[in-house]
Amino acid sequence: MNGLRIYIGQKGPGQRSLDPVFYTRRAGGPYYRWRYEEFRGRWLGSRMHSFDLPITELVSAPWNQLPTALKASLGEHYVD
Repeated sequence: MNGLRIYIGQKGPGQRSLDPVFYTRRAGGPYYRWRYEEFRGRWLGSRMHSFDLPITELVSAPWNQLPTALKASLGEHYVD
């Protein structure tokens, strides 16, 4: 997964931490939004248009802080 960048929404004062949503982008490719789907019991990714991204609210997410199941889903999605 060379060149993969992972982002999470920055929490502002007074915001609650609900189910986390992660965003990914590899090299110059498209952005994907990842959220955990309770009903299916797995992380699902959906491609996003750049104008739909909350760019000003995103910060880098360290790999070691990602849920294990999300890491597995990213490995299936971003095949080298």
